[in-house]
Amino acid sequence: MTESEYVHLAEDTLQHLEQAIEQADGDLDYEFSAGGVLQIEFADGSVIVVNKQAAAQEIWVAAKSGGFHFRWDGHVWRDTRSDEELFSALSRFASAQSGGSIELRY
Repeated sequence: MTESEYVHLAEDTLQHLEQAIEQADGDLDYEFSAGGVLQIEFADGSVIVVNKQAAAQEIWVAAKSGGFHFRWDGHVWRDTRSDEELFSALSRFASAQSGGSIELRY
């Protein structure tokens, strides 16, 4: 994919993630910083950081459970190690960090 296609796709995904956070049940807050960095903040002070990595054409996620790289497979963003879909993984990470059930949908 071209760089401009990647940027458009990654930015669209982060916008959908913002909407999913706003619609999710749970005590979540978020901040979108310049450069495409989205921080999801939890009541206990922990965060999940989601950001674009243009050079690798990936979306990277840092959570309490570790660091993860997601690559576009033509349909969805998939973890480069486990093959898990991005929003499914983020739901799992957010649930673990919040202590409740949080579902983030694209």
